[in-house]
Amino acid sequence: MILDFFRQGDAAQQAQPAPERKASAAAPVMAWPGAGRVAWTPRDAVSLTRTGFTGNPVGFRCVKMVAEAAAALPLVLQDAAQRYSDHPVLDLLAAPNPAQARAELFEALFGQLLLTGNAYLEAVAPENAMPLELHVLRSDRMSVVPGQDGWPVAFEYAVGGRKHRFDLRAGHPAVCHIKNFHPQDDHYGLSALTPAAQAVDVHNAASRWSKALLDNAARPSGAIVHKGTDGHGTLSPDQYDRLVAEMESHHQGARNAGRPMLLEGGLDWKPMGFSPADMEFQKTKEAAAREIALAFGVPPMLLGIPGDATYANYQEANRAFYRLTVLPLATRVAAAVGGWLSGFTGERMTLKPDLDQVPALAAERDAQWRRVTDADFLTDAEKRALLGLPALPEEGADG
Repeated sequence: MILDFFRQGDAAQQAQPAPERKASAAAPVMAWPGAGRVAWTPRDAVSLTRTGFTGNPVGFRCVKMVAEAAAALPLVLQDAAQRYSDHPVLDLLAAPNPAQARAELFEALFGQLLLTGNAYLEAVAPENAMPLELHVLRSDRMSVVPGQDGWPVAFEYAVGGRKHRFDLRAGHPAVCHIKNFHPQDDHYGLSALTPAAQAVDVHNAASRWSKALLDNAARPSGAIVHKGTDGHGTLSPDQYDRLVAEMESHHQGARNAGRPMLLEGGLDWKPMGFSPADMEFQKTKEAAAREIALAFGVPPMLLGIPGDATYANYQEANRAFYRLTVLPLATRVAAAVGGWLSGFTGERMTLKPDLDQVPALAAERDAQWRRVTDADFLTDAEKRALLGLPALPEEGADG
């Protein structure tokens, strides 16, 4: 009977259902990782600025060169009748705020436009009066508020959880928004870092690879071959763990460079030379640097990037840099700022760079002045118009 009792107990235990086990709902769709995907930098303004400006020397130098060159251009203010040497707008631009001078203000303005595709200039002014100060606002903190018709009705500036609203329909706008052309966005401009983002990632990855190679004594890796005492055999788990530990602690890193390796038990070291892909690594980095410079409109020759023979000499490259990149940018921004400030004064004025004071364009301007001066079929008024000068007042107009 005791035997029958134990048999019945075993049968009852076997008949019981298996205990319930917790399982992830996503477990049936899990997969083994393969080769993985390429990790690209996010395309938001903060990430692009961090990787392409503060974390990349080529992007940093391109932005600094364009912004500093454009901010250093002399500006002239004129209307249809005269060119002003003394005007409240010129005084405001000369000392825009207590912390910045004109060059510093415009350098920040150009820098924001290059890095984010948008630039915002705030005017601190009494109601319907001439501004007292000008300030550049960070583009990553500003957002456009569109109205029902799609046009912007306000700007919101967010800092630390707080927001300030600039209403655009209450008198003259207190914020001037300058943006690059963007074919797929109605309210924000396209940053030069966006098309250059892949080249920036390649350049940064190449720099990290070079740093890792230097940490390994600037030598390629090798392989430890185990032949065993009799020419064949495998390492035991304990031997393998001990070998890996010794390699990590005594033969890796810059501080262990040149340390001799003691091999025993049929172990042999086989160094691996650089592969053809490794030998082309520096060329890949230089190609990425040229693409970054191309996106910002800076000739690679001005950055010291080897292998660029587009221009015959440095002077031609510098002239092309001013003519194709700096002047179009400075002219567009100066016209936008001048038109915006004209709304406060009620005058129709034009703010533009003074091309006659740009050293890089001295030869071109001399040739143009000479051609216009020698054109006998032109009147003096037509010559002044061709040179960008206002017309002279007519004789007897004051009488």
